[in-house]
Amino acid sequence: MKLFKLAKKFRAEEDGAVTVDWVVLTAAIVGLGIAVLTSVSGGTTSLADKVSSSLSAMTIMTH
Repeated sequence: MKLFKLAKKFRAEEDGAVTVDWVVLTAAIVGLGIAVLTSVSGGTTSLADKVSSSLSAMTIMTH
């Protein structure tokens, strides 16, 4: 009988559900961040190369 009471109490508790929600939410945010970084990284590398070549081609006039 004690086991049934324990099982009934365990099923009624909701404290762990909040933890699971936070874990799922955090995993989704991290996944979204990784997806954004991988999609943007190619464009930023290309832009950095263009800026580097443009700055290298400039001449500085000194008096």
